[in-house]
Amino acid sequence: MAWNEPGGSGDKDPWGPRKNEQGPPDLDEVIRKLQNRFAGLFGGRGRGKGGGADRGGSGFGLLFVIAILLAIWALSGIYIVDQGKQGVVLQFGAFKTITDPGPHWYPRFIQTVYIVDVDRVRSVNLGRVADESLMLTEDENIIDIKFTVQYKVKDARDFLFEVRDPDATLRQATESAVREIVGKSKLDFVITEGRVEVAAKAERLIQEILDGYKVGIQVVKLNMQNAQAPHQVQAAFDDAIKAREDKQRITNEAEAYANDVLPKARGKAARMIQEAEAYREEVVSRAEGETNRFIKVLKAYNKAPKVTRERLYLETMEEVFSKSNKVMVDVEKGNSLMYLPVDKLMRGESHPQDYQNFESSAGTVSSPRTPPETLRQRERERLRTREVR
Repeated sequence: MAWNEPGGSGDKDPWGPRKNEQGPPDLDEVIRKLQNRFAGLFGGRGRGKGGGADRGGSGFGLLFVIAILLAIWALSGIYIVDQGKQGVVLQFGAFKTITDPGPHWYPRFIQTVYIVDVDRVRSVNLGRVADESLMLTEDENIIDIKFTVQYKVKDARDFLFEVRDPDATLRQATESAVREIVGKSKLDFVITEGRVEVAAKAERLIQEILDGYKVGIQVVKLNMQNAQAPHQVQAAFDDAIKAREDKQRITNEAEAYANDVLPKARGKAARMIQEAEAYREEVVSRAEGETNRFIKVLKAYNKAPKVTRERLYLETMEEVFSKSNKVMVDVEKGNSLMYLPVDKLMRGESHPQDYQNFESSAGTVSSPRTPPETLRQRERERLRTREVR
């Protein structure tokens, strides 16, 4: 039953008998009663009737409070380092150690912990203002460059304590390195095919500078976003680029034409050389053959001059008549000159009346169907007969 429940006795007041008091309870009395209760819980003796406090109970309560505070202090020193991060522990303001991912504990008020994300890729943009973007090239031209540096934390201790502002140091090192590389390159090279090479050289130089300052930063990539002439001369620069492109295009067309013409010319020259060599071989072979033939004919002529002369005559006449469309026939004991239309016979256009002159006193009549080769053979036989006679 509650102490203030109706019908209950009036001596159940936790603050003790009130003796018809109407004012609020005394605060000191409440504190003393609470101390007595705590002391009773842990085996101590409470305050006596005379109001004197037990010295042992008061000391134990103080120890309990201290224990609670120590527990709170111990629990407050627990911390967890996430994956991809590192914890930098300082003791009395001096570096002590670096903790890896996982749960850890440190004594608060003695040590301090800073959590650094070492896996996150950070970036710094440069060239947004004219002081950073305008640079001088080797050929004394001004170029406008904008670029971005991506980096990660390589050493958490150096990143936190070696320099006051790592990002500002990175910006200054990047600007210095890029100016040095651009100052050693020509404008056309930086704008066209040399952009990748310039970025790679600047990246290596930036890393060397940062390592020298012990900034604790690892450069991941230097991206050159834009490289062009200043806007004041952009129009003239575009014209120069267009002229250079036209020059390159015409050069490529000329090279393509040369690649098309030269092989053909070389092939034609080689064919002509081969034909000349073949003609030379043919002429030499023919001359050697005629020489050998002449020597053989000479030997035959020395043995039988008359027969050889006759044979040479017949062969010569055969060669001459073979190239002629007309045949002249000398008939023995006749005064008529016969004409043989060999050209028409070869084309099949002859008519019987074309051979009317062959029916003469020669006693030999040629048929319209007689081929020219047969007629020549007959003439050779006739001449041989005359020679024998």
